[in-house]
Amino acid sequence: MYHTTRLNLIEVPNLGSRVLGDLRRHLWGPAKQIQTLLQATPTAASGATSFRLFLLHPSPPLSISLIDFSTTTPLQDECVTTVPIEIVSKLLSDGSAWNSHAASAEVIATLAPLLDNNPPSAEMCRFFSQHCVDNPRSPLVADTLTPIIHRILKHNVDFGKSPHMRRFVQDYIRALHSQNGGSDVIQKFVTSVHGPSSGCPHPRVLPNLVSVCLASIFSNFEVRRDPVRRNEAPSTAEEGDEGGDNERQREYREDRHLRCYITVFLHISEYDDWRPGLAQLLQPIPFPDEALGYQPFIHDFMPVIQRIGTDSRCEVHQMVLGIREGKEGWFDIYCPSSLACSDDGLLWCLMLQTLLSCCCRRKRFMAQVAKHYNPCMLASLRGHAVANEALCLMLEWELIELEEVKMQIVTTLQTTSSGREHYQALCQRQRHLRELQQKGGPRKLTLPIRSTDSDITRLLSCGSFGNLECLSLAFTHVTSACAEQLIKLPSLRYLNLWATQFGDTGLLMIAEHLHKLQVLNLCETQVSDRGIAALLSMTNLRRLNLNSTKLSAEMFESLRKSLPVALEIDVRYTEAW
Repeated sequence: MYHTTRLNLIEVPNLGSRVLGDLRRHLWGPAKQIQTLLQATPTAASGATSFRLFLLHPSPPLSISLIDFSTTTPLQDECVTTVPIEIVSKLLSDGSAWNSHAASAEVIATLAPLLDNNPPSAEMCRFFSQHCVDNPRSPLVADTLTPIIHRILKHNVDFGKSPHMRRFVQDYIRALHSQNGGSDVIQKFVTSVHGPSSGCPHPRVLPNLVSVCLASIFSNFEVRRDPVRRNEAPSTAEEGDEGGDNERQREYREDRHLRCYITVFLHISEYDDWRPGLAQLLQPIPFPDEALGYQPFIHDFMPVIQRIGTDSRCEVHQMVLGIREGKEGWFDIYCPSSLACSDDGLLWCLMLQTLLSCCCRRKRFMAQVAKHYNPCMLASLRGHAVANEALCLMLEWELIELEEVKMQIVTTLQTTSSGREHYQALCQRQRHLRELQQKGGPRKLTLPIRSTDSDITRLLSCGSFGNLECLSLAFTHVTSACAEQLIKLPSLRYLNLWATQFGDTGLLMIAEHLHKLQVLNLCETQVSDRGIAALLSMTNLRRLNLNSTKLSAEMFESLRKSLPVALEIDVRYTEAW
């Protein structure tokens, strides 16, 4: 009865130091020592059974369970919790002993405190997963298992090494979705794991949650295309399952599971702090081809892409483009000429509008769109004004080479009132641009202090400035908005923007259009590395003043390597100084 004595020591409220040391040595020693102890006792065969009874049926008020003791003892020893976990895991490996719902619920309620600060073992995860599958509406799912799921999402580093944890999280989410008001329950779960603050304090939560959902969607379509796995797929006690196993009911069950994980994506995308990370994870389009060709999936996933594609931050909405040239992105998936488009191109036009107003490489983006002008023409025929704007930009920036295609675009613009308005404005701008760029006018021009963007527009709207090579806007009140006018000066070689409100947006536009610039003064402006990076392509620059800007040392090194050796760069009062 040696083993029983060791367990009964827990019933004694005040243990002496000598007894406590003996208890710690035998009960909380390494797992192998405990196993040796159990095998050496006369009652080793009944040890597991005794512990099972002790675990589930303690004798109040004098005794407490081993798990309660391990979570309340002041002893600081790793084995205090690891040994009970190993013992319980061994007991759970005998699944036949915990088949009933009552026994399963009691075991989960008993184990929960032990996992507050410890990851569940593989046997525990399988046990919890089975409970979620067999009893998805059990109160324990939302109440008791949620803290365990939270800890997994916050601390897990690689689900590839812990597939049992990933499966547990997947089954848990499906169980939540099968409850009454499933979408609201999922939203509550996502809110709880994100936290009440504007930013989630746990960086591992987002990638772990996305990883779980991606794996589930992949598995869903693998089951659909594999008849053997599809027939073997277990059915659950979810709401709406009518029993039976015919084709219609299997498809219904698979669609329910698919919507479950899409719902998680929908609620993740609602958080501003998560959206940049989510956009990066989704940019390579990590879904199988079957999913992209399945209309219910594409339709239900549209709100996620809409939140990403219309986000005002460049690092977010740029992620709807392909990860590299020749690789399709979400912008291509939802284009009007795509089979996946089910809204007449509305989402595509919303993304196009955001990208056109973006400060990041607008001309380069339009050059990519111009290679596939048909979606723009189709959206223009359907009355989308932003498509008319894009077609006019293609003509204005001479991105279309074939005259026949240009005539098709002009004809398309004439079919709607919005298109006609955009084309008339384009013709007027081109007439003004031809007049502006005619040879003549001053070679040097300095605007008065306190001049604004409107003053520049009015000045350049009269007369010819085709000869203008030197322009000084120093100490004026101009902003990045004046870049729309500056790019119309084809001969400009010297530009002084000292102490203005000029920023990255204008600098990106200048770098795209004014390739003849040789001298650029950005001293005491608001430019940063984001805009300065665009200067790497301006190989004609000979002098560059970045005094008192947000230039970093890393960007300075990039400038030195990419621009001519003879370039003079003033970096005083910057990080690179």
